[in-house]
Amino acid sequence: MNEKGQISRAHNPLHGRRLGEELVSRGILTSPKLEEALQEQKLRGGRLGQVLTALGIISDTQLAEALGNLFSIDSVHLEPSSIDMRIARLLPEAVAQRHSLVAIEERNGKVVVAVADPLDVIAVDTVETKMRREVEIVISTARQIRKAIEIIYHGSDIDEQRLRDLVELEISSDDEPGDSTVAENTEADINVEEAATRAPVIRFVDLLLRQAVKSRASDIHVEPEERSMTIRMRIDGVLRDMVPPPRRMQAAVATRMKILAKMDIAERRLPQDGRFKIKAPGRDIDVRVSVIPTIYGEKVVMRILDAAAVDHNLDRLGFEPALLEVLKIMLKQPHGIIVVTGPTGSGKSTTLYSALNWLKDPKKNITTVEDPVEYRLKGINQVQVKPEIGLDFASSLRAILRQDPDIVLIGEIRDKETIDIAIKASLTGHLVLSTFHTNDAPSAISRMVYMGVEPYLLASTLNLVIAQRLVARVCQHCKEPVKPDEKILKRLNITPALAAGKTFYVGAGCGVCEHTGYLGRIPIFEFLVVSREIREALLDGASESRIRELSRQKGYWGLLESGVSKVFKGLTTAEQVLTTTYTEDVELPATESNLMNDIMELQGPLSKRISNG
Repeated sequence: MNEKGQISRAHNPLHGRRLGEELVSRGILTSPKLEEALQEQKLRGGRLGQVLTALGIISDTQLAEALGNLFSIDSVHLEPSSIDMRIARLLPEAVAQRHSLVAIEERNGKVVVAVADPLDVIAVDTVETKMRREVEIVISTARQIRKAIEIIYHGSDIDEQRLRDLVELEISSDDEPGDSTVAENTEADINVEEAATRAPVIRFVDLLLRQAVKSRASDIHVEPEERSMTIRMRIDGVLRDMVPPPRRMQAAVATRMKILAKMDIAERRLPQDGRFKIKAPGRDIDVRVSVIPTIYGEKVVMRILDAAAVDHNLDRLGFEPALLEVLKIMLKQPHGIIVVTGPTGSGKSTTLYSALNWLKDPKKNITTVEDPVEYRLKGINQVQVKPEIGLDFASSLRAILRQDPDIVLIGEIRDKETIDIAIKASLTGHLVLSTFHTNDAPSAISRMVYMGVEPYLLASTLNLVIAQRLVARVCQHCKEPVKPDEKILKRLNITPALAAGKTFYVGAGCGVCEHTGYLGRIPIFEFLVVSREIREALLDGASESRIRELSRQKGYWGLLESGVSKVFKGLTTAEQVLTTTYTEDVELPATESNLMNDIMELQGPLSKRISNG
């Protein structure tokens, strides 16, 4: 051994000691077992370590540690977070597979390579030749290396690399000189429909969809610009840039998406909607497509509806145990209205679908009316509205009520006519579930009154309003404790006494979470149970703030408090809660506060001068 991590080619690799003796001296192996293994080695051949692990005498981890100690080489446990994917993918997969090794990082100008067999000097020479860099080796188990190879070369972002390779290939093969404006010149130069059926365009869109599924993306945004195109994916609620196609493919990419969604590719002036299915291992995935015209061309948004990525289990949605029990009690009521409110993409449909799954019973007739039907639920009748032929929410609901339903789900309450029918359904003995777009639970009642619903009808029919949001979950692979900013704690209404003894976490960033610090999302909830006191307040015309106060008196917290509870559990960060929920009593910084005071002092004399002409 001439240097740590480098075995001398001329030196005896066993360095005067045999692996068996090393294992015996470490207490891992007994002398009789060693003799047994040596006899087996004579019969079957191969290295002693391979024989010992094949016989089950030692584990692969014990073998790696012994070899590392024998050759003074570090043994490592390979985790996705410990691998630099950029360095790892510089080594061809064929070399990694053939020699059972992976490049994991760069250190002191050398490429660190994890090997299963430190005696395979040919493998080390091959890596140095391929990467044109000096190599330092570390030892890992063959099983961990196989797993690492799968993650490195077939992981969630490998399709993004293939997209980049495809784009580079197309750019390098593009011999058309000069500049081209996609939105203006494409139609004149080439047949866009024909281009959309060419292999590079088809491959690009297919890879884009595969990457979206592997990355758990909820949406793909394809946005035309004056001289380029932007492609972004929404992952864990945040839009992230992806590799765009080369300029000469951009119009064809958008057209390809329209062809898949069975849209009119000749119509570029009006919005269009469509959908299609893609194949994934063991399942079909629905893709909902929306196209709108912009000043630079058509913007395409594709929503990925992967039922396998969504758990429609009420018990695993993330409700606090007490709130979950309240929800189940309300779902057992024979009639009334339950409303889930929040902005687009806050998980309202998932909550309602989970409630329907929990309610599902062969003895009950459950029917939904949706626009569109996002997920197919077995054992439930789902109706897709079609406004273009007059089948809207109101007309669908009227028809459904003649179908003897027990439970009705309305995809969204959009107008007074729909909510009037929902109220009538509740008054006639049906349980109605629906969604609404408001900022919190009490404001849902205010908006219904604003839409023209009489308060006494709400008092008679409304059982529960749930407001919800989705916040990014701290990556559990790289989370670390952090001291929170006092200003942030103040905005979250966390007093020093409340923060005492609590640990706050942030994600440091690792390969698993793609160095974002977040992995997945969790919901936060606000419950407004329409109790007897709230019903009486509604009849008396109580304000929104009064209804909120009555709900708090019953012990039901708001979205902010729900988010803070998740922070205390180490599931999300204070910053995430602040970006998702509304906080009151925000104070100005000292300098701006002084400026405001000066303005207020000037207002008196100024208004007096104006009134005097």
